[in-house]
This record gives sequence, C-alpha cells and structure tokens, in this order.
Amino acid sequence: MIAIVDYGMGNIASVTMALKHLGHDVVVTDDSATLKQASHIILPGVGAFPTAMEEIKKRGLREPLRHMAKTTPFLGICLGMQLLFSEGEEGQKTAGLDLIPGKVSKIETPYILPHMGWNTLRVLPEHQEFLPLNDKHVYFVHSFAVKTSLAHIVATTDYGTEVTAIVKQGHIYGMQFHPEKSGIYGRELLKLFLKEAVSV
Repeated sequence: MIAIVDYGMGNIASVTMALKHLGHDVVVTDDSATLKQASHIILPGVGAFPTAMEEIKKRGLREPLRHMAKTTPFLGICLGMQLLFSEGEEGQKTAGLDLIPGKVSKIETPYILPHMGWNTLRVLPEHQEFLPLNDKHVYFVHSFAVKTSLAHIVATTDYGTEVTAIVKQGHIYGMQFHPEKSGIYGRELLKLFLKEAVSV
C-alpha cells in the first residue's frame, strides 16, 4: 500500500490517479498509524512553505514523518520536496522536516516567476538509474527552489539559472516538478521511486 499524506495542501487527486494507473493500492490519510503501515509514503504539496509546515504540525505529523522516513521509501513532490529540507525562506524562515540538509529560497533568475511549464532534466552522470530520463521534459510550477549539497542532487533544470529538479538521499526522494502531470517520463520516475524496498 502506498500512502499519500493529506495535510490539506496537496495535488492529491492527480497523484492518486497516476499511482492507480501504475497498478498500486493507494490510501490518502493524515493518520500516522495508517502511514506506518505503508510500503511507500508520498508527500505532495502546492502552496507556501510556512503554511504547509503549520498544517503538518497541526496534525501532529512532523515527528512521525521524520521517524517513518528513516525506514520507509519517502517521496516529496513540488512543495513536498521543499519540505524535506532544513528550512524555507518563503516570507519568513521556517523549519522544514530536515530530512535532507539544505534550504529553500526564491529562484534568482531574469525570467518571469513562477517557473511554470515544461522544462528539460539534466541528470548528473553518476546517477545511472536516472540517465534514461536525461534531456526529457517534465512539468514545473514553482517560484522557490532547493539549495543543497551536490551529493544530494540527481538532476537539475535551467531557468535562467540552474535549478535543482531531483534530489535523493538513500531512500528519500524529491521531485520539484509534478511527475503525475509529466506524462510517460513522469510515470517512469514514479516507477524508479516505487522500486525502493522498505528497510528492515
């Protein structure tokens, strides 16, 4: 069973549909006991970093999610990817889930924000399993981006500046774009995440 975290700010319907299309059982929940039973956890998200963390805390999910991410394959999508990091600078400094070291700040680009539409992935050569997705187009909608160590970056994209597109630390993944809205290549990326096995 794949669990999608419902904290009131996610693109839940489209993510659920994409996973069911791939043949998986999906539950949408904000119940930590249910989340603990999942083989994989997905944290979607649309909106502002401070509001998202407030909603997660209101539901008593911050510490349970941090604990579950130690053993359960965990994917953050769009804002959900940003929440994986130490802090966000949207409006005010806000602590994130701190699963991966790094911060989230406004994209410094001469281009119009938000960065919205299809853009090309540039996969770093050391990430062999992702290389078939190099130069493929995926769908972005965001104005803030992650700054983190190169050790955690799988792929970037260009929007007048280099933008982190995919991160990975162990079995924790983040995708700044929307894989569920990115057609065949988005589905392939979801499959890569779903291949991760639960740690014992």
